[in-house]
Amino acid sequence: MNELCKKLGIEVPIFAFSRSPDVVIAVSKAGGLGVLGAIGWQLHELDEILDYIDANIDGRSYGADVVMPAVHVGKGQDITKDGLEAMIPAAHRAFVDKVLADHGVPALPADATPTETLIQWTRERTMPQVDMVLKRPIKLLANALGPPPEDVIARAHDQGVLVGALSGSPRHALKQISAGVDVIIAQGTEAGGHCGDVSTFVNVPDVVDAVAGRAHVLAAGGVGSGRQLAAALALGAEGAWCGSVWLTTTDSAEPDFIKNALLAAGSRDTVRSKALTGKPARQLKTPWTQAWSAKANPDPLPMPLHFMLIADAVQRMRTHAEDNPESDAARMVPNPVGQIVGRMNKPIGAGELVNAMVDECRSTIARLAGLGL
Repeated sequence: MNELCKKLGIEVPIFAFSRSPDVVIAVSKAGGLGVLGAIGWQLHELDEILDYIDANIDGRSYGADVVMPAVHVGKGQDITKDGLEAMIPAAHRAFVDKVLADHGVPALPADATPTETLIQWTRERTMPQVDMVLKRPIKLLANALGPPPEDVIARAHDQGVLVGALSGSPRHALKQISAGVDVIIAQGTEAGGHCGDVSTFVNVPDVVDAVAGRAHVLAAGGVGSGRQLAAALALGAEGAWCGSVWLTTTDSAEPDFIKNALLAAGSRDTVRSKALTGKPARQLKTPWTQAWSAKANPDPLPMPLHFMLIADAVQRMRTHAEDNPESDAARMVPNPVGQIVGRMNKPIGAGELVNAMVDECRSTIARLAGLGL
């Protein structure tokens, strides 16, 4: 057990980012640290989910990931949601309508509740979530988009909560340490969701060397097996931050049509695209990502304008796909996932996956020790 595991009260260095509360619970019960992704939840939903986790996790440690963008349109300015909506060009709205029509995506049912377009892409939307998770017995507060605000870091530290942030380069890692971040999540381009363009195998040792004991380092991007966990430890990380591999577990709350698409995909079926949020994020290659990458079409908008533009479209795709999994709409749905998707070939329980990773990691380390190098 390394120093970071001791601080967090966990037994194995596996960190599971997931929006599915049952994944968080299962991983923490298996000895790792489940980390709930709070993005997209309304406050009342997040409150109910946290209640559920606290009631079922048996006192085990867990964390929360709250998106706190370091840069976004309107930051530091007095711009309302309506003001941001007004910045979206009419040509972009017409383009989205055309793509949906071309693929037969219908309007939402009359009784559907429209999705929240702005969600947590601004400080004003994020801080209520921060307030809520810091009232819970979390051990780690993480941010996927740069260092959290310094006042948030100070509040977390005052409560004995470690702060983590994802980093795609040593330069970013050093900036995060200066802000007070405790855990640098060194993420490679293989990762699902927002990521840089340098591989995990290169980025992790660079970040480890750059921080030189001033912060804990986790490896992220392409880690989904015990051999890969052993490789992360060999590179100097104290553990692995995994996200994609939990999407197809039996504990995942993802709908079947998405799980099936992921189970059928290979590592070359992903693409790093701005088609979901306006920032580069790895996801399945779909007609939706291809439409946004075509030179003749509009460029994605900056955050948070792009998701505000497409939120209704994504809800329409997902709603139709739930009942029509073989339709064009189902193939259109944006699915953030990393290149590890090529190894996600069968459903497995999240706790079972943790145990399998630990067993394989141990056997790999023992095998390497036996080489006598």
